[in-house]
Amino acid sequence: MNRYEQLANILGGRIEQGLYPVGQRLPSVRMLSSEHGVSVSTVQQAYRVLEDRLLVEARPKSGYFVSASKPQAALPAVCRTPQRPVDISQWEPVLALINSRINPAVIVFGGGTPDISPASLKPLTRALARMAQRQDLSTLGYDSIDGSKILRDQIARLMIDSGSHMGAENLVITTGCHEALSIAIRSVCQVGDIVAVDSPSFHGAMQTLKGFGMKALEIPTDPVTGISLEALEMALEQWPIKAIQLTPNCNNPLGYNMPDDRKRALLRLAQAYDIAIIEDDVYGDLAYQYPRPRTITSFDDDGRVLLCSSFSKTLAPGLRIGWIAPGRYRDRAIHMKYIGTGATATLPQLAIADFIRQGDYLIHLRRMRYQYQQNLCLITDWVREYFPAGVRVSRPQGGFMLWVELDEKMDTQRLNRLLEPENIHIAMGSIFSASGKYRNCLRLNYAQLDSQIHKPAIKRMGELIHQLMANS
Repeated sequence: MNRYEQLANILGGRIEQGLYPVGQRLPSVRMLSSEHGVSVSTVQQAYRVLEDRLLVEARPKSGYFVSASKPQAALPAVCRTPQRPVDISQWEPVLALINSRINPAVIVFGGGTPDISPASLKPLTRALARMAQRQDLSTLGYDSIDGSKILRDQIARLMIDSGSHMGAENLVITTGCHEALSIAIRSVCQVGDIVAVDSPSFHGAMQTLKGFGMKALEIPTDPVTGISLEALEMALEQWPIKAIQLTPNCNNPLGYNMPDDRKRALLRLAQAYDIAIIEDDVYGDLAYQYPRPRTITSFDDDGRVLLCSSFSKTLAPGLRIGWIAPGRYRDRAIHMKYIGTGATATLPQLAIADFIRQGDYLIHLRRMRYQYQQNLCLITDWVREYFPAGVRVSRPQGGFMLWVELDEKMDTQRLNRLLEPENIHIAMGSIFSASGKYRNCLRLNYAQLDSQIHKPAIKRMGELIHQLMANS
């Protein structure tokens, strides 16, 4: 497939998913050329393809506009959550999901692993090998508790794209984003405290709350605009909430980017009630739009936001390199880091710093965003083709996760049990809720799709869903 055809498929997918509604002006030729790293003529050819498909129309001296689109699948509903704190459950299915990813025979739709096969990662593997062969053995020793200054400098430079301007001294390197979230939670909360979370929410963060003896208060979340500020304010008036934990950019599992005005409003709400915000931005660099969306941290002027991220989704999870920008909680975060894992491994820190410094990180990001957009179009088409009519799907604006909502009578735990003998594994919706809601939902990973393998698996999944629905 030619580059212009690939670009046309991406843009067409955005139109069909409703990211560009009818009548909206589409990005300029030069903007798309910069965003996707292709020539102006390639973009122009892509637009001509879309004109032939009757999806866009050119207007003299104005650009390209959406002229028509295919019927869209409905968005997932906003779930009404109980407005009370709950003890977190679901550990056993989360553990089963984690264990499924190590079996090479299993087609894993449920995990959170990116595609680690692209050639654009080769400079990183060469850097790792080169540094491991150093004669001074410096990479085998401890670095400082807050991590390599070289890497923190590079991360600080990258964070400018998300609207944040901070120095290396404001960052602490962690063993992945999971440790960053753990440090953030322990820095502002104690046993028995209540943390407000978006719902559905990342199961790893909730299991961390469970492990520390804390309660979660699920807040209804819109699949386009994010956490309900109205419901959150009501909860803040009623309960002694200590922190808000959420993923506002390329949300996991819904995929939305929270609008900037709502990020500012959320921050004002946290200021009014004097509580912390724990912001998970692990997928932020994989946003399909250019420039990438701003973080809540970028609007923070009093240090109450603890930003957590890592290279686990943009590069590879096995590197185990993440970071936290803990704001006013830095001293506490350093202590939590020390009593947790101590210093983070030196070798991968230095290799990643070199990868970024040489310009290879941005090249890799551009390639992965392009691939994930293409894959989103594929998996959305497969789901709509093989799943029952009326299925609701999210419209991810970044990352590589699709949220699917089935009929209320559907139980994805039963579906998962039927899929296991066929070596297909999904992420059941219930693990994204503290109380086990969303039993009729599932999350699908589309980072790496092979039409010969994954399309038949989606088809089989659809057959079993139809079977379960007929017997319910």
